[in-house]
Amino acid sequence: MNSRRGDQWLVVGLVVGLGVGWGATQPLGKIAASTGHPPFALLLWQTVVVVTVLGALTLIRGKGLKLTRRALAFYGVVALTGTIVPNTAFYISVARLPAGIMSILISTVPLIAFPMALALGLDRIEPRRVLGLMLGLTGVALIALPRTSLPEAAMLAYLPLAMVGPLFYAVEGTFVSRFGMAGMDPVQAMFGASLVALVVLVPLTLATGQWVDPAPPWGRAELALVASSAIHAVLYATYVGLAARVGSVFASQSSYVTTVSGLIWAMLLLGERFSSLVWMAAAVLLFGISLVRPRPQVPVADRRKHA
Repeated sequence: MNSRRGDQWLVVGLVVGLGVGWGATQPLGKIAASTGHPPFALLLWQTVVVVTVLGALTLIRGKGLKLTRRALAFYGVVALTGTIVPNTAFYISVARLPAGIMSILISTVPLIAFPMALALGLDRIEPRRVLGLMLGLTGVALIALPRTSLPEAAMLAYLPLAMVGPLFYAVEGTFVSRFGMAGMDPVQAMFGASLVALVVLVPLTLATGQWVDPAPPWGRAELALVASSAIHAVLYATYVGLAARVGSVFASQSSYVTTVSGLIWAMLLLGERFSSLVWMAAAVLLFGISLVRPRPQVPVADRRKHA
């Protein structure tokens, strides 16, 4: 009993830690994008930092990469849905939208993950959860529809692009929840996925003419990118491991904390201030997410035993 309770508190602690850390990456990402560097260049060097951090952890732990068919499929899917597509959309949109707004939008991951979990039979529908989804949509609408919710009306055009990230993170979390990590631990899994992403990004960056020389001296934006990337590497591996253990809907509950901490970090680091409509949207959205609580899920390994 005490062991189970201890595990529950560990999971809660990880969810809170993910939220606080990811909340910081939103304003750090905006600082990194403030130089006008193209998105593929930013993403490429972010991925280099992630590969370096996770590679060092892999080396210290004495565990190599798995090259089985399942592992390679995992690397490919997660590289696409968890790095290349969502982070490209992030760097384009965060350069034009307030970091606090980005933090609010990232909290929609559980709302998007829930219908996916339903479709795969990983969760079940309940009236409370339907209400939660409706409130979540209302929260997004409070940002998108009124002209006074954003500092500039032109920013509205970038909201759909900003929603690409949450969509793909939900796809990634649902994939990991359904199929697991091909017998790997989170560090191994994310190191392999990041390597695949790097292999794709190098020619993509060169082909689109977005290469940026990373040589020093580094300014505030470059240091912000390194800090954000290092934080992202650790949090990303933790999130994927948590999704495999307790399910994508619960793992994505870190979005609660990401939203609140992201707003606070944006105010502290960037001096952003938000209208009453934005605060109302955050409250409505978070309340909606609170209704989309997951049912206890069977671990992936156990599901396979009974399949």
